[in-house]
Amino acid sequence: MEQLLRAELRTARLRAFGSPGPGDISEGQAYDTDAGPVFVKVNRRTQARKMFEGEMASLQALHSTGLVRVPQPVKVINVPGGGAAFVMEYLKMKSLRSQASKLGDQMADLHLFNQKLREKLQEREHTVGHGAESAEPQYVSKFGFHTVTFCGFIPQVNEWQDDWPTFFTQHRLQAQLDLIEKDYGDREARELWSRLQVKIPDLFRGLEIFPALLHGDLWSGNVAEDDSGPVIYDPASFYGHSEFELAIALMFGGFPRPFFTAYHQKIPKAPGFEQRLLLYQLFNYLNHWNHFGRAYRSASLGTMKELLR
Repeated sequence: MEQLLRAELRTARLRAFGSPGPGDISEGQAYDTDAGPVFVKVNRRTQARKMFEGEMASLQALHSTGLVRVPQPVKVINVPGGGAAFVMEYLKMKSLRSQASKLGDQMADLHLFNQKLREKLQEREHTVGHGAESAEPQYVSKFGFHTVTFCGFIPQVNEWQDDWPTFFTQHRLQAQLDLIEKDYGDREARELWSRLQVKIPDLFRGLEIFPALLHGDLWSGNVAEDDSGPVIYDPASFYGHSEFELAIALMFGGFPRPFFTAYHQKIPKAPGFEQRLLLYQLFNYLNHWNHFGRAYRSASLGTMKELLR
């Protein structure tokens, strides 16, 4: 691996430091190089390159907004014998604590960013002689993403859709339940889903949803801080409903309260927020069932029953 990295990074200096990170999905190691420290993730799965390319595209999209700090991606490398490595900027991070409020503020700005681009576009359309903008980010009018991303090791279809409930139902919930059907043939899950899917449109009735650029997997293990502020990493980005982002932020340890206080000062909870939050948490429980097994079956089915009450 070190010989491969030296060649790909064109560096004479390559010294590993810190403890290797085993991770649930990929292994990680930091290195000193001629160009500064980097962090390298390695995954031996057959779809590893596609997974890392989705992560790289996500980091690039998030960075392009100038609103949130992410590790700068460097390159994706094929690993002999199968799999891939992803090289990115190394950041010396610690657990999110003092910067939680600032991160909540930044995530709200990120979720509002595309909507503000739309407003600017509408203003320009009513301005005589306005010219085409080239370098700045462009408004995205649909839900999805320009490439496949992976939440864990499961690929996510991001084909563009005009309608958010359709996108979320088909490409997130149905996709997860198809995997559960394939691997477990769970009759109760199948029956609950047949009842739940017809009720989903009611949860969005009267709600105007603008496509928001999301991190896509914003749990407490994918956020941190350093001396200059908050950092987010390991994204699975797409354009979706901003509320989707908050579901997993409340699960698996959750975020400090100041994060949510700062966030909701800029994006207040819309009517029906709590029920939709359950729906979005269902996706995360199903995703964990598919990754880690039946330990998440009870939470998945319990959430479906709660939504059907």
